Amino acid sequence: MNRAHGVLIMGKGKAKRGIPSKVDDFNAWYPFIVEAAELVDKRYPIKGMDVWRPYGWRTMKLIDALTHSEMERTEHEEVNFPLLIPENLLDKENALVARLKRAREEGVDPDDLRDDEEEGGFKKEVYWVKHAGENELDIPMFLRPTSETAMYTMFPLWIRSHKDLPLKVYQMVNTFRYETKQTRSFIRVREIHFFEAHTAHADEEDASRQIAQDLEIVDNLMHDLCLPIIKAKRPVWDTFPGAWYTIGIDAVMPNGRTLQVASCHHYRDQWAKAFDLSYENLEAKQEYCHQTTYGMSERLLGAVVGMHGDENGLIMPPAVAPFQVVICPMIRKNSDVDTVAVAQDMAATLKKHGLRVKVDSRDIHAGQKYYDWEIKGVPLRLDVGPRDIAQGTAFAARRTGGKEPIPMDDLPNACHAILDEIATELRKRSSAHMQDVIQPLPAFEENDGNWVMQGEIEDGKIYQIPFDGTDAHAEAIERATGMTFLGDSTEDFAEEVPCHMSGKMTKRRVILAKTY
Repeated sequence: MNRAHGVLIMGKGKAKRGIPSKVDDFNAWYPFIVEAAELVDKRYPIKGMDVWRPYGWRTMKLIDALTHSEMERTEHEEVNFPLLIPENLLDKENALVARLKRAREEGVDPDDLRDDEEEGGFKKEVYWVKHAGENELDIPMFLRPTSETAMYTMFPLWIRSHKDLPLKVYQMVNTFRYETKQTRSFIRVREIHFFEAHTAHADEEDASRQIAQDLEIVDNLMHDLCLPIIKAKRPVWDTFPGAWYTIGIDAVMPNGRTLQVASCHHYRDQWAKAFDLSYENLEAKQEYCHQTTYGMSERLLGAVVGMHGDENGLIMPPAVAPFQVVICPMIRKNSDVDTVAVAQDMAATLKKHGLRVKVDSRDIHAGQKYYDWEIKGVPLRLDVGPRDIAQGTAFAARRTGGKEPIPMDDLPNACHAILDEIATELRKRSSAHMQDVIQPLPAFEENDGNWVMQGEIEDGKIYQIPFDGTDAHAEAIERATGMTFLGDSTEDFAEEVPCHMSGKMTKRRVILAKTY
């Protein structure tokens, strides 16, 4: 009776707080949930710079911990570089990126071109520091948008010989970019919680092995976050000009748009030449290093919110839930049973077995407790009343749905098993969503030199095509569909099939999507 009454109260609470429908209006649901679940507060007086609240920051730190673990496993070492970078280093980067961009456009070797004045880097996006107190700085500085220039200034001081390679370092810092588009928590912000790994290698082959390892790290992290992703080698026109190639990692959001949550860049020796990063090889000759970068940001949390939440709030993957289990003791006046003390004992036992647990001993309606933890997405709730204690059980409610009594004398094993099942359920849902969203693109037909699509693009879908066509073919597809080429999927078609435009046989699987 009380539990039924609790559900009734919870229902009233939802109506009173007015949670928008995720299915009908994701663009309203997302910002509401981000604040209602107390992840961030957007009321700070600088647009695009949100305040992390304890629940959100703890979630982000748990995501960071997974990344730290992967870095340790793959023998990366953590560093921490200064926030400020002098203007002359940005000028150096701009000149390099502009030259590489021009070389790509003209189809020539970058070494055959000079650096020029064109702005090709982050200059239009950075925040400047031009005064110290009342003194104007001789050399202006800027807040890092990323750290290539800062790190690659130091790398030549650390690398002298082949014995110093590979160099594999990473840092977790805040970066700053003047975002002019509409800001959205975690997805498009001006102060970004950022992970970046930078490596230097003896040759292109070893750097390529690093990219393969980065993609393995991505798979491990996304498994824990229960996120469906697309890994795609970006088309030339969408590759960072300073990179030989870029692989973007995109999460699929519930409205069918993709959100780039990570990227890997293979630089070859282009940056090494600009920063004089060389080493002495076994033959006592100087050679330039080959470099890679791998970056991720707080967009990972945005993807978790968007993908796993439902009409009632968040659903946290157990691996990164600040509280994996919340225990709600039923508080009865004049009861002979101290349910709060029992709940505290249960929590202590679960914590000894490696679980993150919260006891909600507030003397409020049970339904209000349920609502609060439901909107925060705690994976598992345990209700404990006098009757449960007498029966030696706790009543387990999964955030993914389903309720069952579990035995007190095997509580840790039961909770671990249920949390594993919840993670599996989230992966199952994500996989089903991915399969539903990705569709084959309608056929194209050429009439008098113009390409016409034989069908309509469905809102909320991602499209894949076999493609071995030209840039003109790609431009025709983007114009007709209003979608963006994410690039070549890292997973080709199993067998050769005709190109969507040219008819040539190919295994290339190209992905198109609307992006954030």
